[in-house]
Amino acid sequence: MLDVEHIEKSVVVRFTRPEIRNPLSVSVLAAIDRMINELSVETAAIIFTGTGDVFASGADLREIADVAAEDAREFAERGQRLMNRVASLQQSTIAAINGYCFGGALDLALACNRRIASPSASFAHPGTGLGIITGWGGTQRLPRLIGQADAMEMFFTAGPIGAEHALGIGLIDEIADDALATSLAYSERETSSYLSSVS
Repeated sequence: MLDVEHIEKSVVVRFTRPEIRNPLSVSVLAAIDRMINELSVETAAIIFTGTGDVFASGADLREIADVAAEDAREFAERGQRLMNRVASLQQSTIAAINGYCFGGALDLALACNRRIASPSASFAHPGTGLGIITGWGGTQRLPRLIGQADAMEMFFTAGPIGAEHALGIGLIDEIADDALATSLAYSERETSSYLSSVS
């Protein structure tokens, strides 16, 4: 489900259910929330990554199907609160995108300070094809990052785009053969400035 590894001053959060595309289920969201609660003041960076050829997908569709109408708002706001929390962290936050990054996982990547992707990574907001739309902040963060026209195309077509396209429109900051290793190297460079800010 979720593996948390401490490497120097960084915390690597790895999603570990690639066979079902690492859904950001309610339990996964809760685990990320707990991880943030337990961060040491010396933690300089948090890196989110996946397993195999999957970064993560969005909310668990099985859970969405079971949500009653009166509970839908709270279900959406749970994810939105977490994405806002990630976006407001003092630590550097990096999405090391190793593969599929769809739906709510793209919202998580958008909440991070930096996005580094492997050449095989792909990105989509497939909600319109399912009759839903993200409630986790992507409708605000994506247009701010890449512009309204490109964001609307991603939302309305619901189709995936590759890493080169994502780099071209500013969705990601860098393409690297090893997204995690590159993210760790970047976080090491950021460590001294972070530690100075909290000392």
